[in-house]
Amino acid sequence: MLPNGEDIVDVEAGKPGKKSEINFFRETQQKFSPKQKFTGDKAYVGESAIKKPKKKSQNKELSSQEKSENKELAAEIIFVEYIIRLLKIFRVAQARFRLNPDKYVQIIMTICGLVRLRIGTFIL
Repeated sequence: MLPNGEDIVDVEAGKPGKKSEINFFRETQQKFSPKQKFTGDKAYVGESAIKKPKKKSQNKELSSQEKSENKELAAEIIFVEYIIRLLKIFRVAQARFRLNPDKYVQIIMTICGLVRLRIGTFIL
């Protein structure tokens, strides 16, 4: 995503089935430049290439500076979450894929095109 949810830049459709976000990222990371910056949510804990929010430890609260940094990061991430919600409206990305598995990537890309059309970045 571009900042502020302006456009979908790249889509990795993956395959039908369950897979954690961190494992999917690790599998596809070599396709990007080592200088590429990534921002993610708490699902990416343990990955050094991704800027993510701080988590509090069991016995210690976050400092006010860490909390404000988390809020700034959440303000960046919210636009991505909004676009993901628009993709999930079509239920292909959240429900069991019941069509021919060979058509999965084509359908995901079509849905991304429809979402880009909806947010006004795809011009016919």
